[in-house]
Amino acid sequence: MATDTLSPPATQPATRPGFVLGMLCFVYVLNFLDRQLLSILAKPIQDALQISDGQLGLISGLYFAMFYCFIAIPVGWFADRTSRVGVLSVACAVWSGATVACGMAANYTQLAIARMVVGFGEAGGVPPSYAIITDTYPPGKRAAALGIFNLGPAIGAAAGVAFGAAIAEHFGWRIPFIAVGLIGVVTALIVWLTVREPARGATDVAGPVAVEKADFWQTVRMFLSHPVLMLAALGSGATQFVTYGLGNFAVLFLMREKGMELGDVAIWYALVLLIGMGGGMIVSGRVIDKMVRKSRAGYAIAPALSLVVAMPFYIGFVWAPGWPLALALLTVVMVFNYFYLSASVALVQEEVKPNQRVLAGALLLLIMNFIGLGLGPTWVGFASDWFTAQGAAHGLQSALYTLTPFYVVAIGLFLWLAARLRRQEALA
Repeated sequence: MATDTLSPPATQPATRPGFVLGMLCFVYVLNFLDRQLLSILAKPIQDALQISDGQLGLISGLYFAMFYCFIAIPVGWFADRTSRVGVLSVACAVWSGATVACGMAANYTQLAIARMVVGFGEAGGVPPSYAIITDTYPPGKRAAALGIFNLGPAIGAAAGVAFGAAIAEHFGWRIPFIAVGLIGVVTALIVWLTVREPARGATDVAGPVAVEKADFWQTVRMFLSHPVLMLAALGSGATQFVTYGLGNFAVLFLMREKGMELGDVAIWYALVLLIGMGGGMIVSGRVIDKMVRKSRAGYAIAPALSLVVAMPFYIGFVWAPGWPLALALLTVVMVFNYFYLSASVALVQEEVKPNQRVLAGALLLLIMNFIGLGLGPTWVGFASDWFTAQGAAHGLQSALYTLTPFYVVAIGLFLWLAARLRRQEALA
């Protein structure tokens, strides 16, 4: 296939890095907003379609992740050989159209199918963006740039809560899906027309490289046999088991167990996400850039230490008797839960060749999202149903407690990665 397939108009080396980063961040906002609307509006959707916590966990977790994770691999391979901007634009249009379909679903089966298509489209969103940013910003500035890009989940989740909950309270749960989906379709066209494709390797020390077609299986074997890449992916996956398990049930938990109303959620939970998760993304990128100037082990030490801080506050959040205290504790959890993301992405992008970056990013997402996004919410949903069936008065609360050991697993994996990176530096 020709390398100019799916190329946007007037493809040329990246200019206006701030504009590029801003557009990619906005697309990521929509990506995460579309993904989170289901968990934000879980209670009215459950009431309307009569679905259980276990069914909710499946469509927000495993069913979604089956498409989101595995489709990302061929999409990443294709984007490495063609236009990353073109792939991103088409993917945005697909997941946005499927989000509209979610708002029109009449039963659980239709909603599940629409969610799978959302996952299919979103598979082409993040990996190309990682590579575009890496080829737009040089080493030493990439973690900060990726930290700004990774504000997308914080802004998307906060906007989803504020916009989705407020609109749903007055017009029902379907309208937010339809409105956000239509905005995404328009955004896809704008990205296609305005974002330029940067030269591969443009900001690397060695400078731009010739566009060679990276071998698919060679790249996959390299990733799966590379201890640094696999430890980064597994540590991120264990962390995401907690973050997605919590995030996909947090609103339902706050409303069912802590007494919040939808109007309260639209204001206070949205602020927690924006301040906590958003602040964590900005701070983490800057902290990681400073740490890795001394040692690349900073890519692992920063997330390990942040999770040590987050864990006791998470336990406190689940225990808290009322929602004001729960939200205060959750804000701290959100700040420190997301240090891993910018660190792992920057590390993986720097470890591989420029023409392998999209596929390597997709493989990172495959592993960490299948573990976290695929299994985390599914675990919590079925655990909640199980505890309730055993007579527990607060089944969902008990299910959220079971996420705590995964903090320990993630911390251990990141410390192992830090040791590996130190050894790598010693041998260099």
